[in-house]
Amino acid sequence: MTSVFEEKNISKAIMRVGLPAMLGQLTTLIYNIADTFFVSLTKEPATIAAVTLCAPILLIIMSIACIFGMGGSSVIARLLGEEKTEESGATMSFCVYAMVIAGIITLAVGLVFLQPLAKLSGADTDNIIYTCDYLKWIFIGAPFIMLANGFVHLFRSAGLIKESTVGLVLGNVINMALDYIFIAVLGWGTAGAALATSLGFVCATIYYIACMIREENRGSQLVSLTLKHFSLNATMIRNVVSIGIPGALITVLMSVSNIVLNNYISIYGSDAVASYGIAYKLDLIPILLSVGLSQGVAPLVGYYYGGNKKKQMSDIVKYTVLYGILMGVVFTAAFVLGGKLLAAIFLQDDMLIEQTGYFLKVLSLSAPMLGVINMMTSYFQALGKAVKSLTITALRNAVLFIPGVIILNYFWNLNGVIAAQPVVETLLTIICIFMYTRDIRSIHN
Repeated sequence: MTSVFEEKNISKAIMRVGLPAMLGQLTTLIYNIADTFFVSLTKEPATIAAVTLCAPILLIIMSIACIFGMGGSSVIARLLGEEKTEESGATMSFCVYAMVIAGIITLAVGLVFLQPLAKLSGADTDNIIYTCDYLKWIFIGAPFIMLANGFVHLFRSAGLIKESTVGLVLGNVINMALDYIFIAVLGWGTAGAALATSLGFVCATIYYIACMIREENRGSQLVSLTLKHFSLNATMIRNVVSIGIPGALITVLMSVSNIVLNNYISIYGSDAVASYGIAYKLDLIPILLSVGLSQGVAPLVGYYYGGNKKKQMSDIVKYTVLYGILMGVVFTAAFVLGGKLLAAIFLQDDMLIEQTGYFLKVLSLSAPMLGVINMMTSYFQALGKAVKSLTITALRNAVLFIPGVIILNYFWNLNGVIAAQPVVETLLTIICIFMYTRDIRSIHN
């Protein structure tokens, strides 16, 4: 089969890299929803609230992996476009070992500061115990969480699209199976949910390492675990980190905005947090599919940019944005029409079902905009223009979002807090279109 980087048909190339990435994100989403579903079997809003409150901490752990996963992926794809295979392999090796060290440090720091981190995430007297139970097992699994998430990006940049997706799907399927055993059968509650998550990432990591050993035995210079390929070249490290840190800050800022949002929603009680948690998990369907599509095509964008193939690069971006917008429209219509029916899967209380359905309708209004925002974020990362990518995220999660939550809460209380997402992302879509138009003109001139 022709390498995906040499595929002439643009739509086919997008599907070859985008669909596997979307499938991987879809299984992540199913795991998230299954996690919430099994925890909801306890019929305790405080346990659902605890899982919701811990989500930003898990995102921060994943963000550290982004330093070396997304940063390394961007550098590797562009080096391959320039036909520098040896340098690409050295970059891959550095990123893997760096993630191992970062994971061990995160494990130690997380366990030492467990309770303060739980309180910082918005835990109160109703759910502090459940929150700490969840966080403990997440921090224990931190090295594997980082490796599994980083490998997803690194494998895509190396053209190992199938292996990248299989590892992601494998980890999530095992996670869901263990959710059932630990929560529904053994009754371990939030601790069981977190342990299932960590063990899922352990299995994914083992699979990715096995793939690397296989590729190395086949003589690949790009994918290797042996220390002889490990180097600390200052220029290479600077290139990875200069992209990776802004990429990590993207996830950190998402976590910060979620923490702020959770704290404002928690003003209205655990029921409100539980309703939002379920609505947000459902709204993750278009969010994660859009992220998967845009991240899946990012190595293609970087490869074409490195190879000075400007038209192919522009076409990839244009078609991906179009597909993302159409997908968002479909989900908005589905959630507006069927929000309450979906909420009823997780809840029994009529009032909570009504509230969750309403939250989901409001959140889904931003789904069509995701096709623009996520693609522009991945586009600038792929080109190594980390500051512009970070600018989009800073606007989305701090500069516009946090003031938006505060102002809308002041005028419309809880309804205003929930409406902050579609309001902010509508404004950001306009800004993203302006930034891309200016950038693409400078590239073609």
